[in-house]
Amino acid sequence: MAIYHFTLKNISRSEGRSAVAAAAYRSGEKMRNIYDGVTHDYTKKGWIEYTEIMLPENAPEKYRDRSTL
Repeated sequence: MAIYHFTLKNISRSEGRSAVAAAAYRSGEKMRNIYDGVTHDYTKKGWIEYTEIMLPENAPEKYRDRSTL
């Protein structure tokens, strides 16, 4: 039997964290934060096996870009 577990963590700018940095880390991608101009590059992480952005059919194409989300 599978056991479901969900953990939620706030990402607060006042604590020096960034949602863009967190998204780049989890996806293993290179993303630029337009708020402060910092580029977060996690492309060298070797353990990312699969990433996907799931959108409804009527969603704008620009949302397929992770940094836009």
